Amino acid sequence: MPHSFDWVDAFTNHAFGGNGCVVVHEADDMSEADRMALVRETSLSECAFIVESDVADFGARYYLADKEILMAGHPTIATVASLIDRGVIDLSGGEAEFTLEVGAGVLPIKVTGNGPDALISMTQPAPEFGAIQDKSVIAAMYGLNEDDIIAPPQIVSTGTPFCITLLRDKEALRRACLDVDAWAALNPPGTPRADLIEPFLVTLGGETEAGHTFSRLLLPAPMPPEDPFTGSATGCMAAYLWRHNFIETSDFRAEQGHWMGRPGMAHVRVLGSRDAPTGVEVAGQGKVLMWGILEV
Repeated sequence: MPHSFDWVDAFTNHAFGGNGCVVVHEADDMSEADRMALVRETSLSECAFIVESDVADFGARYYLADKEILMAGHPTIATVASLIDRGVIDLSGGEAEFTLEVGAGVLPIKVTGNGPDALISMTQPAPEFGAIQDKSVIAAMYGLNEDDIIAPPQIVSTGTPFCITLLRDKEALRRACLDVDAWAALNPPGTPRADLIEPFLVTLGGETEAGHTFSRLLLPAPMPPEDPFTGSATGCMAAYLWRHNFIETSDFRAEQGHWMGRPGMAHVRVLGSRDAPTGVEVAGQGKVLMWGILEV
């Protein structure tokens, strides 16, 4: 059965920036095997599939090349950008609020502005702060020195867990190179997604004057070797920095992807107190790059 799709660059307002995502419409009848095959076909990190929802205004499911991911940032931005481009969301009043059900639950979505510069904001759930990880193990995974990591790496989840790892400076961030064998030793085959120790490497200070943080996510096969922009990890990172007093204010600009030639930026705001954050707003723009019909 044919399905219409849009290819969207998320966390950017121009072509070939941010993180690309294919958004497939009316995808309830697509099998999981076909959804994952599409991710592999596109060589993207994730694809989004719009489905019916009984509990929200819209529903979507997100897939990696080999599994479903319950919460993901750039597919959320891409999904909403696709709905906006198709005229499904009414922005005649300059803004809209609605809900989107993903695998991890229902996300409140707010859109402000109109056209290609519309800012799409998702409210990620209250962060869960998990186990502290051994700095020496994380450093070795990236060919770094232990003292390149300036704070205890910690598992944080706002729907999808990441090991937030704060590095000393961009020089250390540039040196980071994933040892896939070390990754596999820490995450044996068959490890559930919720239990993966997936480091998100963070530095304070943006790559441009507009940014306040700059990050990288390096990945093992079958995923692409580096993710251009990771919205879910950005939410986890924001909660970590706010909780541990590394940022003075709860709202800032996060940058990622510039060294890959795919610059992206998110507007981030942590909700609640440092001791008990209640959620994280992550907002970005989306650019519909192309559209068509998918035959599977």
